Amino acid sequence: MFIADIRKDFYEVVANQRVVLLVAPDIDALCACKILQALFHCDQIQYTLVPVTGWQDLGTAFLEHKEQIKLLIKQDDDLSVPSYDDIFRDEDEEGEDSGNESDEGSEPSGKRRRFDEGAVERRIERQRAKREWEARRREILFDYEQYEYHGTSAAMMFFELAWVLTKDTKDMLWWAIIGLTDQWVHDKITNMKYVTDIATMQRHVSRHNHRNEDEENSLSIDCMRISFEYDLRLTLYQHWSLYESIYNSCYTSCSFKLWTLNGQKKLQEFLADMGLPLKQVRQKFNSMDMSIKENLRDVIEESSNKYGMKDIRIQTFGVHFGFKNRFLASDMVHATAALLESAEKDDSETDNFIKALDALSRSNIDRLHSGIALAKKKLIAIQQTVASCICTNLILSQGPFLYCYLMEGTPDVKLFSKPMALTLLCKYLLKAFVHSTRNKRCKLLPLVMAAPKDVEKGTVIVVGIPPESETSDKKNFFGRAFEKAAESTSSRTLHDHFDTSIIELKTEDRSKFLDALITLLS
Repeated sequence: MFIADIRKDFYEVVANQRVVLLVAPDIDALCACKILQALFHCDQIQYTLVPVTGWQDLGTAFLEHKEQIKLLIKQDDDLSVPSYDDIFRDEDEEGEDSGNESDEGSEPSGKRRRFDEGAVERRIERQRAKREWEARRREILFDYEQYEYHGTSAAMMFFELAWVLTKDTKDMLWWAIIGLTDQWVHDKITNMKYVTDIATMQRHVSRHNHRNEDEENSLSIDCMRISFEYDLRLTLYQHWSLYESIYNSCYTSCSFKLWTLNGQKKLQEFLADMGLPLKQVRQKFNSMDMSIKENLRDVIEESSNKYGMKDIRIQTFGVHFGFKNRFLASDMVHATAALLESAEKDDSETDNFIKALDALSRSNIDRLHSGIALAKKKLIAIQQTVASCICTNLILSQGPFLYCYLMEGTPDVKLFSKPMALTLLCKYLLKAFVHSTRNKRCKLLPLVMAAPKDVEKGTVIVVGIPPESETSDKKNFFGRAFEKAAESTSSRTLHDHFDTSIIELKTEDRSKFLDALITLLS
């Protein structure tokens, strides 16, 4: 069933039931889960929380809890579900406007009937409209089934539910903002969609800030303040040194081509143009002189424009927890993602899930800081891997797409056995390749990337992403292409991930699978 009214068709249905929350391993899903947990606590609704990593886990959880499940909701990855009228059509009555009418119904059949030109024209018009509708229907269904793309953040949807129920809080609003920012950080939605949703969130932030202006605890140590920011596209820069953030941020690294000596020289010139001493930019951001930090954003923006980085600032949100702790929404996304896919210890996926969920609560600042430390290591690993792949020409043109394989033994290869980390690396690598290559045709190609998944089982994880473009609609066609390539070659694949453009593949089947994919997309 399609839910049109989330309050009536969902919340009122589950309000008096014990609920099973099946949560996928991505940041938006975690934020949606936190909002629902808060609503359930508010209304004293009992629930069971079950993390599900893929379709197999979902099937197992469903069978284990099927007695409790009355309604199963999946936040679809599709941008929009086609409307009923676009896909289904109630047939007109066959006898209507038949084309021949007589002046009088009682006239003898032998008499000549007058030809009704108006009825013929109506029939022709109706047939033409039907042909247009059928052509449009085929186009909509092809687009819907062939591509995968993302719609409105699940966390935003459930925040809207909380707002409708008049139970929304600042914490819920912050989780909704993190869910939206996750879509932007992982390049799931278009820039236009992001800006539109940011405007929606900004209205809610203004409403909450206005509502809490006169509260007594607005200046207490436990207060929470959310603010709209026009901040820098420098990852984790407030929790790092400015130099390391510029060096390891995708936007600046690709703009300067920091994997080259010339690029590193340009970075030094960029810092000199801003008039920032190396001693200042290489120390922790919190330790920089206040006189430098006051105008830092404006100074960086001015120099960035000279170096062609006209989009160095982005609309986003920041939060203050008390007086000391300040985070941008993107900081939360990177920290939570690093905890969720942590490869530091032998913790289970469930342990990582719980840690990531805890990091979203403002009562667990220490957990969040540990996530930020892991995120820094992850970003350094991504930057070093990108530089290595570009400098050693590991990206190969296979005709209809680019291909890169990370060999076993590559530094940090274990980190890239995780879906989100490999996808982020894939997007960073494609952007870097587009900036470095002189081949105009290659700049328009998508990228397929593979990395070892489980050496003992002999499997690799494969990710496909669409071409790099500022105007891209973010549609990904690799899910269906992977299925067809696997079927045609009998390759042993596992299509278990909720994102269909991510699959697992037997290492020995990699060559024939790749050949089939080349043939299919040529």
